[in-house]
Amino acid sequence: MDPRPPLLDRFPGVRTMSPARRARVTEILRFLLVGGMNWVVDLAVFNIVRAATEGRHVMAAKIASVAVATLFSWVVNRHWTFSARATDSPSRELGGFVLVNVAGMLPPLACLWISHHLLRFTSVLADNISANVVGLVLGTILRYLGYRAFVFTGRRGRGDGLRGSN
Repeated sequence: MDPRPPLLDRFPGVRTMSPARRARVTEILRFLLVGGMNWVVDLAVFNIVRAATEGRHVMAAKIASVAVATLFSWVVNRHWTFSARATDSPSRELGGFVLVNVAGMLPPLACLWISHHLLRFTSVLADNISANVVGLVLGTILRYLGYRAFVFTGRRGRGDGLRGSN
């Protein structure tokens, strides 16, 4: 048995949180960690496809990177971040997850289109800042809210609202 307290308990103020609030904070932290891993997958695929097409198809590169990252994200979010809210219908969840991610893809695509085609900032750095920084922040907020409201709507293991450990 590990004598150390869970990771969250090491931060001031966390021990005094209500169980519901602790569960929400843990869920958000897990979501952000998965998002960081997902960002690496998205960024890698985007830049590989962008390089392979010599920058001629940046929109297709972004769509491909989001498709790969979406599948990765669904698996990890379902089995870790939102495991307590997973439903008994993985196919329904995946369908909803894809729809929320299509909506979540719009901010990065809009930012990329405006930067690359309207403002004519066409460097690798400009494409990455517009799509993978500015657009990512906006899309992340949209996806988190969408996952909670429309995708992971089950109520397994009502305890503290989470399975697994920190």
